[in-house]
Amino acid sequence: MSGPIYRQLLRARTNGPGFLWLIDPDKIDPQNSDPRWQEAHNYGVTAILVGTSQKCETPFDRHVARIRHHAKLPLILFPGSATQISAYVDAVLFLMLLSGRNPDYLVGEQVKGTPAVRDYGIEPIPTGYLLIDTGSETSVVRESRTAPLPENDSDAICHHALCAQYMGQSFVYLEAGSGAGRPVAPHVIEAVKRGIDIPLIVGGGMRTPESCADAAAAGADFVVVGTALENNRSPDLLREMTEAVQYAGSRVGI
Repeated sequence: MSGPIYRQLLRARTNGPGFLWLIDPDKIDPQNSDPRWQEAHNYGVTAILVGTSQKCETPFDRHVARIRHHAKLPLILFPGSATQISAYVDAVLFLMLLSGRNPDYLVGEQVKGTPAVRDYGIEPIPTGYLLIDTGSETSVVRESRTAPLPENDSDAICHHALCAQYMGQSFVYLEAGSGAGRPVAPHVIEAVKRGIDIPLIVGGGMRTPESCADAAAAGADFVVVGTALENNRSPDLLREMTEAVQYAGSRVGI
């Protein structure tokens, strides 16, 4: 499946690893728009992801519309459930939680969300989603009621990633989880990257430009950061992270 947003992501990737900024609607200030939304493209952000693994306590659609009004970048839904489908996004990472065996997140929520994706004209980007245990329980593990793949079992992680490719997924997404104690280890990223032919997204636990660079240097095609940019709203950190990703990718010829 190859839609315009997917192709745009691949084109951006030809210049080095991409940077995806994940925005949680629950963390948006209801009184003030974030000035970084409008300037994100100038800071080196490839696209904006929006979504939460938890039950959203805010008017989800209204907050997505606010981001859409200000942002000039593609807006891609990163849904925690079918209730988070919004007409204001350009595309959706159509996630299959392959690391778990809960049928709700293998196919149940996907079936529920399919009519809205079709009716709103949202571009689906099939994505094999793998939760990796980096030493702390995260909200996505609690909400999905699934066990993450052990980080010390690289073979199992690589087999799941290759399964995603064989099932026709457009991306593999390695997820340490929102607020994870640390990111997915570079040796795991390297092993998965060697074993698949589709682009690799890596997120969770990255709080510094150095940790973003480590993921890019290990082979991540796209690096995702959310919590760190919620806690530090300085444009400088956002710019430093995107620059670190680009530089690390150029150093290893990604």
